[in-house]
Amino acid sequence: MGCSSDDDLDEELMARVAHGDREALAALVDRYYAPLLGYLYRLVGGDRALAEDLAQETFVRLLRPAGYQPGRACRPWLYAIATNLARDHAKSATVRRQATPASEDALLALHDRSPGPEEHALRAEDASRIAAAVGALGSDYREVILLRFYHGLSLAEIAEALAIPLGTVKSRLSVGVRRLRALLGETREEASR
Repeated sequence: MGCSSDDDLDEELMARVAHGDREALAALVDRYYAPLLGYLYRLVGGDRALAEDLAQETFVRLLRPAGYQPGRACRPWLYAIATNLARDHAKSATVRRQATPASEDALLALHDRSPGPEEHALRAEDASRIAAAVGALGSDYREVILLRFYHGLSLAEIAEALAIPLGTVKSRLSVGVRRLRALLGETREEASR
């Protein structure tokens, strides 16, 4: 298994990286930097600078000799590295940088440029509520939710990325979705008051 639908290409790129091929590393960065950055950005609570640092460190780890094992699925492996780096940072950080959330308009402009102002306002409100609810989840649930719904990993890929049993992934996903729905329900009730 490889990083994407083009498994053979990813495996070839990883083999070339293991032999010091910088062009292969650049190709992997081109393919996976943006999705990893988005995952890390959400995982670390919107701190873009930290997410960028962790994403870069993820690719630096590819250069280590005891890194990739041929035949291992690449995409979950990259997310495992990123997740572990974020966890390590959270454990070791004594002084946390204050996240400077991007303006909602800037985030929406990156996503969809066509809607009118009313639709932008509604989407921004929904996006803010969802982001806040996801951020309120415990890290175990947040990781599974982000990998599944924002990055499209299969349950097996999530299990591999997080080094947990498939049953644990299913449980965390189920509980996380329930908690997310409850949190979103609470914010709707508060907004309607």
